[in-house]
Amino acid sequence: MLTVDFSRFPLAPGDRVLDLGCGAGRHAFECYRRGARVVALDQNGEEIREVAKWFAAMKEAGEAPAGATATAMEGDALALPFPDESFDVVIISEVMEHIPDDKGVLAEMVRVLRPGGRIAVTVPRYGPEKVCWTLSDAYHEVEGGHIRIYRADELLTKIREAGLRPYGSHHAHALHSPYWWLKCAFGVDNDKALPVRAYHKLLVWDIMKKPLATRVAERALNPVIGKSFVAYATKPHLPRAQAGAEADAT
Repeated sequence: MLTVDFSRFPLAPGDRVLDLGCGAGRHAFECYRRGARVVALDQNGEEIREVAKWFAAMKEAGEAPAGATATAMEGDALALPFPDESFDVVIISEVMEHIPDDKGVLAEMVRVLRPGGRIAVTVPRYGPEKVCWTLSDAYHEVEGGHIRIYRADELLTKIREAGLRPYGSHHAHALHSPYWWLKCAFGVDNDKALPVRAYHKLLVWDIMKKPLATRVAERALNPVIGKSFVAYATKPHLPRAQAGAEADAT
């Protein structure tokens, strides 16, 4: 289940991609399938080992085109182990709401992104997320849980302040908002409640079968209750005069 829409966020074979806070690796896998040179980074060593296994399985099954590469590694989002301008593309999906120093993370992403490169940021949307917080303290008051809820304009302002230029945004996963509301209402750890189990089956069916009815419904509902807010931005090239001044300074 992808949150980033690659029709709005073009990816070319050979692009150097960093999936920052990759989690289970869903976006990293898609980039690998599209022929990119992917680095999937996360602080969770267990998840990184699983991602590495899936990369190896994909290579063995011939799912990635010739020239594509994939690396999974542990790392700190606030101290990325890469030189400046190492990547053409950076993706950070459902991560920034967990990190106290979100401006620091944005600064690191900008540092490792080449001028003209593209970045995709996804976070839980304010409205649906606020419902979850209202229904359940356990939803967010856990170690490593969500520490803030972004409004769209707040996130876009932080992206601009980091030196990036937003060029598009949208909402995603409307069908998942009611599921999390049910989880929060019946207990986030209670998977046995009938409404939760029934709705989970619906989501699994939707993900596996992709029926037209639910695809149309989700597209219609995304602007209203989409679970995620997705923003796309580019890193501008330095003006010639400024670039020359910085070169002289070094």
